[in-house]
Parts: sequence; structure tokens; C-alpha cells
Amino acid sequence: MDQLWANRAASAEAAIAKRHYRKLWQLPGTQLGVVAWPPTKKSLSFGTWHYWWQAHLLECLVDAQTRDPQPERKVTIERQIKGQHWRNTWKWTNDYYDDMAWLALALERAGSQVGIERPKALDKLSNQFLNAWVPEDGGGIPWRKQDQFFNAPANGPAGIFLARYDRLRRAQQMSDWIDETLIDPDTHLVFDGIKGGSLVRAQYTYCQGVVLGLEVELAVRTQDARHSARARRLIDAIADNMAPGGVIQGAGGGDGGLFNGILARYLALAANQLPEDSAEDTAARATAKELVLKSAQSAWDFRQNVDGLPLFGPFWDRSADLPKAAGADAQAKDGAVNASEIPERDMSVQVSGWMLMEAAHTVADETPAGQLLLDVPELPE
Repeated sequence: MDQLWANRAASAEAAIAKRHYRKLWQLPGTQLGVVAWPPTKKSLSFGTWHYWWQAHLLECLVDAQTRDPQPERKVTIERQIKGQHWRNTWKWTNDYYDDMAWLALALERAGSQVGIERPKALDKLSNQFLNAWVPEDGGGIPWRKQDQFFNAPANGPAGIFLARYDRLRRAQQMSDWIDETLIDPDTHLVFDGIKGGSLVRAQYTYCQGVVLGLEVELAVRTQDARHSARARRLIDAIADNMAPGGVIQGAGGGDGGLFNGILARYLALAANQLPEDSAEDTAARATAKELVLKSAQSAWDFRQNVDGLPLFGPFWDRSADLPKAAGADAQAKDGAVNASEIPERDMSVQVSGWMLMEAAHTVADETPAGQLLLDVPELPE
């Protein structure tokens, strides 16, 4: 694998470790990511902690462990899992199916790829998704409990998890529901969802990512040509509509800080795993790879360096700003987290940059030895 991107991913990991890792309430054997840097008193005490941001931090730790296995990082992964469970009042579940799906994906990969298994948690989360399926109400599974909003951000990641968790029939039903209900007939992008029978026409990068991931997982596991065809169609739609100049578009900070990183993750999955049964499949894989690498190079070029470590911007095609301790920080409202005044302050933005570097590492080709360490800051001792 490519050493240039391995070094950049390691630098992004080191930046998160230095700025964001902290014990939960000073309890031994725990860790969570502080959601702001520079931090507020409230974020340092985990008065705010954002369940689904922590799930993506955990999944990035799994990425890093597959890139560069280290005993110390396995300990960190264990601490992160314990921190999330304890901060969530010793429960795995919450009221949002999309949140739970992100945690389920991270825990499944921690088990299957790193050997840190939580079978009871996965069973509990799996049952949440299986029991929430309500075709009689127009779904899909809903965004949150007691809600009639059926959307891609819940069904996409839950479907990916169920495909990996050997619940293929339900995962296929979810992918068929998305394809029948949420695909824009003009652009072939994924709409956000349906609410009360009406289409919510917003189109977010991470919706494209999770639906792409679901179709790729099903293409690999079922050998059903419809899933590869949908994946190819969506990759083309993303390239045409959501990556100006070949760079995945950003969505600011707060929850939106994770959107472009999630799309990069599943473009990398497509680049590496979409079955190559035709020239069209090979071309789609190449397009997905190019989007990841162009986005990663641009994000790296426009980063700031703070104490020799990268700080990424929410928009990968423009210069990152240095966050300050002053100014409004991210606030949760109506089930979503708004951006800080300077979005770079949000852990979501920095985890997204790390996710992108890990994605680039997985798709990159070998680099000539003389080019290995260009632009890479030294890691701290």
C-alpha cells in the first residue's frame, strides 16, 4: 500500500489523538473524543458528546488499526467503546436509527477486522433495525423512534450493517425501497427521504455514500447484477453533481462536517470491492478512486499545520481556518448538531479529514520510494 497516504493518515490520527482524546469523567479505561478544539468546559466534561460523532471516531480507529496494527491502538479502541457505552448511560441504543446504525457499523468492523467483539451489542442493535421496518407506513425504517420520516441516512447505514451481519434479505429490501422511493429521476442522486408521504428533496453527500456502500455490499454478497448497476449509476451521478473539479463538496461543520468523509469512505469501498464483471464496472471503480484521491490531495494541500499536525477544513477545495476558543460552538437542535462559528473547531470536521486520508490510503497505488514522505509532518514522539 501507498506509504505517502499511510503517513498522512497517521498524521491525521495523531492530530485527533493530541487534540480530542480524553478520559470520560476521569474514569480509568475509558475514552471519548472532545467535540470541540479548542475545547469548552462543557465539551471537556462531555456535557456534549454527540453519539454518532463518537461512532465515526471509533470506525476511524478501526481503519488505522487495519492500516498499521498496534497493541496500543487496540487498547484505545477498547477504551473508546467503553466510553461510548458508559456515556450513553450504559446502553448501546438511543432514539435515532441512523445514530445506532453508525455505531453498529463501527462495532461490527471492530469485531471482524480487529478482533474486539461485542456480540450482545450487535444483536441488540440488529434487532432495532429489523423491528423498525414498516412498509405499511411507507418505509423503510424511520429516522428516529415514533417518527414518520423515512430517510436514506437511517436506511443506508442500517442496510450496510445488516448486509455485513448476514441479514441479506432485509438489506436487499432496504436497497430496493431506496431505489424505488428516493432516487432522483433526473440526476440519479439520492433524495433525503419521505415524510408523511411527501418527498424531502434535499440531496446530501453522505446519503450518496451510504446508498453506494449498501449497493456495493450487496453486489459483493449476492452477485445480483442490479446492485452493481445501481452502484455504477450512483458513482457517475456523484462525479457529475457532487464533486466540482473532482473534489467532494463540503457541508460545513456540525453534523455536516462528517458528510463528505462518509462519502469518501464508501467511494473507497466501491473502488476496492465493486465486482469487476464488465468494462463499466472497471470504469466506475476508477472514477471512485479518482474522486477519493483528488479530494484527499486537495484537503491536504489546503490544510493548516498546528504544532506539526494537520488541521482540515470543512471544504476540501479551500484553505482551512484556525479555530479559536472564542465564538459560538456547535449546538444540538431538533435532532441535529449545527456548526461552530468556525467549523474547523468541530471534531466532526477533523474526523472527516482523517477518514478521507484513510480512504486514500486504501485506494492508492505504490509510490516510488523517493516520493514517500513529501509534505508529511513529523509525528510527535
